[in-house]
Amino acid sequence: MSELEERELMDLPMFGSDKPAGARRPGRVRGGFRVPGEPEPPVPASVSRVVPIRPAHATAPRPAGDVDWAEVARFRGDVAKRLPGRVGGGVADRAEEEAAGWSVIRQLLEEDTATSVARTGELRSPEAQEALAQAIFDSVFRLGRLQPLVDDPRVENILVYGCDRVVVEYADGSMRQLLPVADSDADLVGFIAFVASRADNPRSFTPAHPSLNLTLADGSRLAASLETGRVSLVIRRHRIRRVTLADLVEWGSLSEVMADFLRAAVRARKSIVVSGAQGAGKTTLVRALCAEIPRMEIVGTFESERELFLPEIEGQHAVVFDWEMRAGSGERSEDGSLAGQRTTGSQVTSSFRFRADRQIVGEVLGAEAMDMIKVMESGTGSISTTHAANARLAVHKLITCAMEAGPHVSHDLVSAKLAATLDLVVQMHSEITPIDDFGQVAQKRRYVSEIVEVTPGEWPRGISFTTVFRRVPGQCGVADTRPDSIWDDLVAAGLDDVAFEREAAEHHPPGGLR
Repeated sequence: MSELEERELMDLPMFGSDKPAGARRPGRVRGGFRVPGEPEPPVPASVSRVVPIRPAHATAPRPAGDVDWAEVARFRGDVAKRLPGRVGGGVADRAEEEAAGWSVIRQLLEEDTATSVARTGELRSPEAQEALAQAIFDSVFRLGRLQPLVDDPRVENILVYGCDRVVVEYADGSMRQLLPVADSDADLVGFIAFVASRADNPRSFTPAHPSLNLTLADGSRLAASLETGRVSLVIRRHRIRRVTLADLVEWGSLSEVMADFLRAAVRARKSIVVSGAQGAGKTTLVRALCAEIPRMEIVGTFESERELFLPEIEGQHAVVFDWEMRAGSGERSEDGSLAGQRTTGSQVTSSFRFRADRQIVGEVLGAEAMDMIKVMESGTGSISTTHAANARLAVHKLITCAMEAGPHVSHDLVSAKLAATLDLVVQMHSEITPIDDFGQVAQKRRYVSEIVEVTPGEWPRGISFTTVFRRVPGQCGVADTRPDSIWDDLVAAGLDDVAFEREAAEHHPPGGLR
């Protein structure tokens, strides 16, 4: 990025606040996932040059830097009053809802202009009027002051701590601190609650419900919390949805032998857990694994917030049933659940009437580990993710998570079930390497560091591990030991056993093959 481009980036007129942006934070450069042949997005001189996502009839430019956001907040309330039952009402036809919103916004601004002229004789310029209209629209139907960042094709992650600490991570790995997103922490909390209330899957964000996870209209994932020192917000954009194992090989995240092994494992219907740290690329790898599922197999996915987006990948799967957890509200039923509540467990149970060939519990964070096990017991070829430092710890983490389901779930029971149903753990690794003398610029790499086979073991341990691909510092794992219990199935599914054995022989430590 040139000095001029960097200066222009830091001057983005995204929020129009008089507060200082704070000291610059030097960024880092990372080799992120990118579709082969995907053109680099143009680097806009300012947010006003980014083409926003809005109805075709909306021609207003992005909000200018001098938008009065207190005025925007006032108009937002007036718009909501004139659209009773629409804003936040779960209207199926979002385009119709937004068209009505634009009509109300134009009407309100015309009335306000007439009043202003009568009182003071002052009139906004056409540019200021259009900028205000767009700001009001974004505040009601989008993400307000955050919307220019969500519209920016370069942005990958938006991290906010309080109203005035805003850091953006771009697709090339660079990070920059930008201007405030609200005039106060209270304003930010109120706006997040407003966004949550009008989502397709409405949720609460209050001191009584201080944690929020939400899928936005464009598929981005929003997480917010009132449990940190100040209100915190993170928006993660899913830039890449269609991805294959071959793509990951090209990007350096897999070796050819690894890709061949995982392709055979999916086709042989082996159950797989992908583990790794936050931001290590687990979801991207799961999408690549799902791309190997035969098109006519019926797939069911279970997620707390939608992240896989398999139904939206045109031509990849004939049918995908995608379930998303719902929080519920109001009175409790006899079993203690809230009205309208839909848990992963209840949805897994319901899914058995849908004739799914594969059931995928997208992310395991807690007690849903038992739902993952239930899915693996009921069929084959399941794929899930979890957070863990290495493949063996991932299994122990899953045991701990499953035991959160209640006192009736014992360590021995879960160990036996995992050993019987889980076939492979694939570990994603990420590392940041400084590339300058001051540690202010770095290169981030994400790759599969090891693959471990899981089989029943002798008690009291109950689980046995076989290192199929072992760790090698600074690179993808290398072939190590044949997973004998599933080897024949993998070969029948197309595994190049000669290539695997060759790599294992070339890279095995002294002492020969095991």
